[in-house]
Amino acid sequence: MSSAISPNFIIDLTLYVLLAFSVATWTLIFYKIWQFYNNHRCNERFESAFWQLSNLKQINRLALDETEGSQARLAHEGIAWLNEHQQSAGIIIKHCGNATELLEQTLKVKLQQEQQSMESGVTILASIGSTAPFVGLFGTVLGIMNAMHNIATSGSTSLDVVAGPIGDALVATAIGIAVAVPAVLAYNFLLRRIKTQRMQLENFVISFLIMAEPILNQKD
Repeated sequence: MSSAISPNFIIDLTLYVLLAFSVATWTLIFYKIWQFYNNHRCNERFESAFWQLSNLKQINRLALDETEGSQARLAHEGIAWLNEHQQSAGIIIKHCGNATELLEQTLKVKLQQEQQSMESGVTILASIGSTAPFVGLFGTVLGIMNAMHNIATSGSTSLDVVAGPIGDALVATAIGIAVAVPAVLAYNFLLRRIKTQRMQLENFVISFLIMAEPILNQKD
């Protein structure tokens, strides 16, 4: 029979796992910060131009030109629905019912899609933040067990013999905490940004419904 897996191999594997966690954490942090910054910039540019327009055709052209931000995509979805509703109201089931409620539901579905896009990857940060310390602790426990075994084999219990291996084993816990801290901080920061963005999109949906009300009443 082959010998059991070496404890040193498991400890090294634990450190590689923590390294992978760290790379994933910082990759997600930089990507999500760029995503939020870019979306915020596009939303500000779109919103500043949105309220300067005077009719549906101009709004439609603006929404088609500015599709990078979440507000522009919401406006594009709403305008596409309004155009379809003007042609299909009372003809297909999709457009049967209260027009305002149907438009509101369409915008809410799009809003949820935008929120899911912003939430993508955030749960990974939460998982890394909660598991990395335990992965590091697992490596530390294995390292201490291996150190104790080696100490018992050598028969020496002097401080210089005991402190070195145990100190090396504790490095895994320190690395696990170092990986977890930025993941948790980034998760909390991004969660607040997601809530702020959702509130802004909900306000935009309300404003868009108010703007569309005369068009829907005119159609009725």
